[in-house]
Amino acid sequence: MAADGVATRRGAQVITAAGRRRLGALLAVLVAALALVLGGATAASAHATLEGTDPAQGSVVPTAPAAVTLTFSEGVSLSADSVRVLDPRGAAVDEGRPDHVDGKSATARVTLRQGLDNGTYTVAWRAVSEDSHPIGGAFTFSIGAPSDTTVNASAVQGAKADGAVGFAYGTARTVAYGAFALLAGAAAFVIVVWPGGAAVRGVQRLLMSGWVALLLSTVAVLMLRGPYERGTGLGQAFDLSLVRATLDERIGTALAARLLLLAAAGVFLSLLVGQLGLQPKPAAPAPDSGTDADSESDAEDTEDTEDAELRRLERAAAERPQRDTRLGLGLAGLALAIALSATWVGADHSSVGIQVPLALPLAALHLLAMAGWLGGLAVLVTGLRHGLPAAAVERFSKLAFWLVAVLAVSGVYQSWRGLGSWGALVNTEYGRLLLIKVGCVAAMLGVAWISRAWTARLRTADETAAVPESVPALATADRAAGADADPERAAQLARQQAVLAEAKQRRTADGSPVRAGLRRSVLVETTVAVLVLVVTTMLTNSPPGRVAQAIAAQPGAGGGAPVAGASAVPGKTLELKLPYDTGGRTPNAKGTAVVGVNPVGTGPNAVTLKLTDAAGKPVEVPEVQLAFTLPDRDLGPLPVTLQSEGTGAWSGTAQLPLAGEWVVSVTVRSSDIDQVTATQQLKVGQ
Repeated sequence: MAADGVATRRGAQVITAAGRRRLGALLAVLVAALALVLGGATAASAHATLEGTDPAQGSVVPTAPAAVTLTFSEGVSLSADSVRVLDPRGAAVDEGRPDHVDGKSATARVTLRQGLDNGTYTVAWRAVSEDSHPIGGAFTFSIGAPSDTTVNASAVQGAKADGAVGFAYGTARTVAYGAFALLAGAAAFVIVVWPGGAAVRGVQRLLMSGWVALLLSTVAVLMLRGPYERGTGLGQAFDLSLVRATLDERIGTALAARLLLLAAAGVFLSLLVGQLGLQPKPAAPAPDSGTDADSESDAEDTEDTEDAELRRLERAAAERPQRDTRLGLGLAGLALAIALSATWVGADHSSVGIQVPLALPLAALHLLAMAGWLGGLAVLVTGLRHGLPAAAVERFSKLAFWLVAVLAVSGVYQSWRGLGSWGALVNTEYGRLLLIKVGCVAAMLGVAWISRAWTARLRTADETAAVPESVPALATADRAAGADADPERAAQLARQQAVLAEAKQRRTADGSPVRAGLRRSVLVETTVAVLVLVVTTMLTNSPPGRVAQAIAAQPGAGGGAPVAGASAVPGKTLELKLPYDTGGRTPNAKGTAVVGVNPVGTGPNAVTLKLTDAAGKPVEVPEVQLAFTLPDRDLGPLPVTLQSEGTGAWSGTAQLPLAGEWVVSVTVRSSDIDQVTATQQLKVGQ
C-alpha cells in the first residue's frame, strides 16, 4: 500500500511539473496580449465631437478652397467615403478617400475638384470615434455668396448602420458576452467550487461550447465591423479590405488580441480537464477482513489503528498535488480572464471619457463578476443532474453573494459615469436601457433569493436520503430465512444490495424534490441573465447619457423634450425663448436664452443670441453654443459661429439649406462643471 501511495504521488508530481511549464507559456501569452489591448487606452472624451472645420461652418469664402478639413476632439478612423462635399444641386464635388492631416488621427481632410461655382455647399461626414462607435454629421459653407441648396437626404451621411448588419453585429456581440460568461464562469466554478466537475461530460460540453461560441462570435464581429461602420450591406462582410481596415482600428486590435487569447484558452481547457478530470482520487479505507470483532486481540486493534492512520496520511499526500494543480490553474485562469475582459473594456466606453484609470479596472471587475455569476449558474444547473454535492452548492452560494456585491458597487460607478445627471435616466436611450437592466438584475436577485432557500434545504435532504432504506430491510429478511448459510444466496444478496444502493443514490442526486426545485429556480435565474446580457450589449452600442446630453443634434437631450414649434412669418425676425438651468450656484446658472432668426427661410439667416437672468439683465457665461438640426432629414447639427456683441449678446449667420421642422439648441456653460442644453423647434419654409 505504501508503494502504491509513493507511485501515485510521483505520477501526480510529473503531471504537475508538465502543467507548470505549459502554464508558464500561457502566462507569457497573456501578458503580451494584455499589453497589446491596453497599450493605447488613454483618456479622451467619450464619442468624438467636431471641434472645428476649414472652411468654417456657415462661413462665406471668396474663392473655392482646395480641400475641406475637419478637426475632432479625439482620434477618429476614416473610410473611403467618410467625408462627402455636395454642391447646391446635391452632386459630389470631392475627390474621395479622405486622410489625416500630417498623420494626426484627430483630423480628416478631403480635396475638392477645381473650378467650383459660387453657392452653398454641404459637407457630410462619418467616422468612428476611439470608443469604437460610429459618429456623423453635416455642415455648410458658401463660396462667393450663399444660395439655396437642395441636398438629397440619402446622400447626407449619418451614423446609422444598415438594419440587417446592425442586427447581426449586435447579435454577435451579445453571443460574445454570453460565451465569455459561460467560459470564464464555468472554469471558475470547476476550479474553486467543484473540481470533480472537470470529469463530468456535461460540464466539459459547457466549457467547449463557451470557447467555440466566443471564437465564432469574435470572428463574426471582426467581419461585420466594416459594414457596420460604413452603413453598407451584409455582402461587404467578406471584403478583406474592410477587415484589414478594421484591424488598424482600436477595436480591431482588441479583436485580434481576443483571438490570440482564445488560442491560449484552448490550451488552458485541455490542462483543466486533463489535470483535474483525470486527477487520481484518494484511496478509500479498506474494509476490515475480520468477521468476528470479539475474537480480535488488542494487538490486532493496534495494528488496525496504525493502518487507518497510514491510509489517512496517504490520502492527504494524494490530495496535495490536486490542491497545487488547482492553485496553478486558478492563477492562470484568472490572468486569462482578465486579459479577455480587457478586449472589451479597452475598446469601449470605459476607455474614453472621465476617470479612465479608475473606469478601466472597475469595468473589467464588473465583467468578471458577471461572468463568475452567470457562468456558475450554468454549471450549477448541469451539476444538479450529475451528483453535485450539497457542500459545493453552498460554496457557490457564498461566492455568488460576493460576486453580486462587486456587480452592485462597480455598476453604480459605471451608471454615474455614463449618465451624468438624474434626468438622463429618462431623457436618453442610455438611461432607459439602464433602467431596464436594473429591473432585470432586481428580478435575478429575487430568484436568487429563492434559490438560496432551496440551497439551505438541499444538505438536509441529501443527508436524510444518504442511506438506502430497502437494503437493511432485505438483509434482515434474508437472515431470517437463513440465507447466510448459502454462499450462492449470499452473493446474490450482495449484488441486489449494490444495485439498490446505486439506484437510491441516483434518485438522491438526480430526482429529489429539493434538487428539482433548485434546478428550476436556477434555470429561471439563468433565463433572466440572458436578458441582462442583451440589454448590456445595447448599452455598449448607445452613447452614454452624459454624452447624449452634450450633443445638440439630439432633440430633447439635456434640456428636456422640445417644446411646440414657433410660428414664423417669412421675412420677419422671430424670437425664441429657451429657459435654461445648469444646476450651478453662480448668478448666471439660471435664466433665459433669446434666439432671434431672420428671415426664417432657407439659405442664410441672421441670428442673434441673448442671455438674461431671472430679472431680465444680461449675463456673461464662460461658453455658449448655438446649433440647428433637421432630424427628419438627418441633417446637422449645423453650428453657428457667434461673434460677441457685448455682455450676454452674440450674433452670427445660420445656413439652413432645407425647409422643415428644425431644432434650435443652445448649450450654456456657467462654470467648469455646470452645463445644460436647451432646445426648441422652429418651422422653416412651411
